[in-house]
Parts: sequence; structure tokens; C-alpha cells
Amino acid sequence: MSDSIESIIRAVEEEERTLLFPTFTNDDALRLGGLLVDLARERSLAVTVDITRGDQQLFHAAMAGTAAHNDVWITRKVRTVREFASSSYLVGLRAQKGGTAFEDAPWIDPLRYAGHGGAFPITVEGVGMVGTVTVSGLPQRDDHALAVEAITTFLATAGSGSDG
Repeated sequence: MSDSIESIIRAVEEEERTLLFPTFTNDDALRLGGLLVDLARERSLAVTVDITRGDQQLFHAAMAGTAAHNDVWITRKVRTVREFASSSYLVGLRAQKGGTAFEDAPWIDPLRYAGHGGAFPITVEGVGMVGTVTVSGLPQRDDHALAVEAITTFLATAGSGSDG
């Protein structure tokens, strides 16, 4: 990997600063989830997709080739985002930059939390973090990138006259 960990951290921090939703409704979760499923199908990706608002799961889909264990990873990644108010990828990268694996920190239960990419905070402008969008099944950087790509596309088309 040619990118330094510092430059990757800066890029992810910038994603979190700029990928803000004006609102986030149940219909938005369905549209965003559908977009992720479409991307996965087009690319033949074996991923599980999950979208929450608060404690409510609004969208969940498992593509062919996934397993129930992807749901375990999703749960751990979502807990990490909720605990640290940052993407699970950024949390893991910061620990790595500090010289350790996130799960090796003495205050982290690795059965409950995962500092691996794929869970991204859903942040509403003027409100704060309201939920998560999570992808599981690819290498962590790719899980993160797929979630970010879908959010970026969703936000770019949100004001283009769509109905929800």
C-alpha cells in the first residue's frame, strides 16, 4: 500500500466531515440500502448490508456467498461506531497508528467491538450521528469504500427530484 496511514486517516476524517445527510428517514434507508445492493450485484460482491437509525434496524440484506458470521461482524462494527462516533475503519486506523490493534486495547472486548472497516456513521446536519450504514464481506478497506461510495452517490442524487 503506497498511502501512509496518516494520509488514509486524513482522507477518512474528511469523508466523515463532508458526508452529511440533510435528514435521514426510513425511506432514505431503503433507497441507500437498495443502492448498496445494486452496487454489490453489479460487481458480484458477496456482502451483507445493514442500515440502522438509533437502535432500529431499517435495512438488512445478505448477498449470495455471505454467511451468518457477517452479521456478527456487522454487530461488532456498529457498536464501535456508536461507542466512538467515528467509522469503524477510522477507529482501527487510529489504533494501528498508535502501534497496536484496536482489539488488543485492554478496555476493548474483541467479541463486542471491531476496529475493522465497513461501518460508517450516518450524520444529519445540525443533529449529529443518528445511525450507521455497514458493509461486511470484503477486505476492510473495500467494505469501507463501498459504504462511502454508496453514501456519496446517495447524497449527490438526494436533491435531484427523487421522491424520498
